[in-house]
Amino acid sequence: MVLFKITRVQTSPIEGQKPGTSGLRKKVRVFKQPHYLENFVQSTFNALTATKVRGATLVVSGDGRYYSEQAIQIIIKMAAANGVKRVWVGQHGLLSTPAVSAVIRERVGHDGSKATGAFILTASHNPGGPTEDFGIKYNMENGGPAPESITDKIFENTKSINEYLIAEDIPNVDISAIGITSLEGPEGSFEVDVFDNASDYVKLMKSIFDFQAIQKLLTSPNFSFCYDALHGVAGAYANRIFVQELGAKESSLLNCTPKEDFGGGHPDPNLTYAKELVARMGLGSHAAEDPPEFGAAADGDADRNMILGKRFFVTPSDSVAIIAANAVESIPYFSTGLKGVARSMPTSAALDVVAKNLNLKFFEVPTGWKFFGNLMDAGMCSVCGEESFGTGSDHIREKDGIWAVLAWLSILAYKNKENLGGGKLVTVEDIVRQHWAAYGRHYYTRYDYENVDAGAAKELMAYLVKLQSNLDEVNKIVKGISSDVANVANADEFEYTDPVDGSVSKHQGIRYLFEDGSRLVFRLSGTGSEGATIRLYIEQYEKDSSKTGRESQDALAPLVKVALGLSKMQEFTGRSAPTVIT
Repeated sequence: MVLFKITRVQTSPIEGQKPGTSGLRKKVRVFKQPHYLENFVQSTFNALTATKVRGATLVVSGDGRYYSEQAIQIIIKMAAANGVKRVWVGQHGLLSTPAVSAVIRERVGHDGSKATGAFILTASHNPGGPTEDFGIKYNMENGGPAPESITDKIFENTKSINEYLIAEDIPNVDISAIGITSLEGPEGSFEVDVFDNASDYVKLMKSIFDFQAIQKLLTSPNFSFCYDALHGVAGAYANRIFVQELGAKESSLLNCTPKEDFGGGHPDPNLTYAKELVARMGLGSHAAEDPPEFGAAADGDADRNMILGKRFFVTPSDSVAIIAANAVESIPYFSTGLKGVARSMPTSAALDVVAKNLNLKFFEVPTGWKFFGNLMDAGMCSVCGEESFGTGSDHIREKDGIWAVLAWLSILAYKNKENLGGGKLVTVEDIVRQHWAAYGRHYYTRYDYENVDAGAAKELMAYLVKLQSNLDEVNKIVKGISSDVANVANADEFEYTDPVDGSVSKHQGIRYLFEDGSRLVFRLSGTGSEGATIRLYIEQYEKDSSKTGRESQDALAPLVKVALGLSKMQEFTGRSAPTVIT
């Protein structure tokens, strides 16, 4: 007996449904427009091969932000109508982005099925709530974001779509209760499997790290720990991993109840937005007097991380370099060695120096985790990272915030295996300063100018490209701003040829490369939901160990002045200061 029928709903194209760096992100009010979500989902189904849809198993979950529950029900009904056989949903609709990747790669259904892809409902580190942001992206059978060949097809489909398929009479599935809902349709059976949202991910983490060693660290009387989920989906994993598995005190967890508006905060793990953690770690104007030894934060979908020591901030660029430098000795998963390392182009060159010293394959890729995924699928990369608080490895095909925290705890456990219980600890700051002494320091900062007029942002970028044609003129401008800065040796727009599939990615950022290894990078971000975001990256390399202890803002002050003057930032944008400095 047919229990649900398929309806073909007439629709028409809606402008602006082009996926950005990682999916489509817009204000909730945009997604709630008639047919908006449905058009994008159907355009995605139409962009996939038949075997990835008909009879397939798809994951549908996300970070729990506002509008997620409604979106999950819509996608379930559209999946059934398009011939999908099974939909897997994390309990309460919650799965972190790295957990989705793990589920695609690792989970086996009750009938032996494996997922072929996933709709992830997240706008990552962007705010949530009725007036804030929502997002959706599609991940492939390798667990990684859809490549440009697919996202380009999706976008083209959104410009010509005239109908979508939906099984409107399927009742809403109770996603709060673990269990299987079975239905019958015109093409046979269809089921929705609501499963525990943490077990697969926890199992994977336990296969990578020495949980016994980390537990010994976290329960040592001379070590203290703090983790802030910023009311994002990481809270669904924090208690299970840090408290239940590793023995940390429940009081060490901050903001670990997932909320659809992230508690009214901005779920971006940086020094600006993670105010409570920053204060607890002894930094900022409201610094606690007795900070923990180690602190970390996650973003909304738990793929980003921030690492802090007692009164000490670890830059993401340093973090990935330090993990790579210590991985083989401290993390069992890497005990046989690293296949290679990679970073995004705007990320500091700290990882480059580690790769050179350890004779590792090294890759510089455009921003976007799919580029790392290609290298990993080809067995060319083990550890990778980006300056925007994303760090990961080839255990999945997404950046992984909790993985990065466990990596740091593993390094601390290894360095302190003789010191636990009462000895003097090797601290986070000690590890970073030892790294600088061995490899040099990359002073680094990023200025974000958010919600800039899109036309003005494009004009600024065009100006910087045109300026590159005359380096003599560039250096004249530079020296006129600051005589303390080296000459510009080269300038270009970053272009990447993928060593795996030969694809070429152009216009990936504007670079000014100085003779002493310093860099200025200008890039338009693809993660905002309105206007344009200009990101300015400023980096200076210091090999002299006697000069690696300076305050970052002092070391970078001349380059910052040059960057703002050279780009005419205020003139083009009308902004006298960035929205965020990291």
